[in-house]
Amino acid sequence: MAAAIKLREDPDGSQLCALMKRSRQGGQKRRHLTPAVIYDGGKCSDAVRTAGETLKINRGWMIRFNAKGPGGLIDRNAPSPERKLNDGQRAALAAKVEASPILTGLGVVRWRRFDLAQWIWEEFAVSVEESTVGRELRRVGLVKRSARPHHYAQDPETLEAFKNLRRNSKRDSRQVTGWY
Repeated sequence: MAAAIKLREDPDGSQLCALMKRSRQGGQKRRHLTPAVIYDGGKCSDAVRTAGETLKINRGWMIRFNAKGPGGLIDRNAPSPERKLNDGQRAALAAKVEASPILTGLGVVRWRRFDLAQWIWEEFAVSVEESTVGRELRRVGLVKRSARPHHYAQDPETLEAFKNLRRNSKRDSRQVTGWY
């Protein structure tokens, strides 16, 4: 069985209730409610029942509360993972993409994320996924562009002749008298 945790003395139950009322996040309110119940003379089991969590979770909240005060019960964001490429590697990747793939002598016609991931491995010994390559390229301001397909028969003169043909046929159909 774990040892009892003695709560810090600086805030009291009324101060925690005031913090709880100001908060707009439900989880934060529950975390402030637990020490408030204990400060007002309740047992730890009463605080656990009031918050609707397990004893182990409430114990973690009380440890955070003792270490950082009421600010320790505020919602925290998870730390973001470290980036795979540093600024210098990202700049080298952007320069590589800006250079024509044909001129580099790799035998590719256009850059694919797969090819760039392979180049990053050969150049920097950093293994990255294709999606990571796309994110890193967007981070330096490069976007994926692809040409729209163009039908071989879409000649502007042919299209204009077709439009004129349709206009004339509609005009002719309006001139025809109906069946009586």
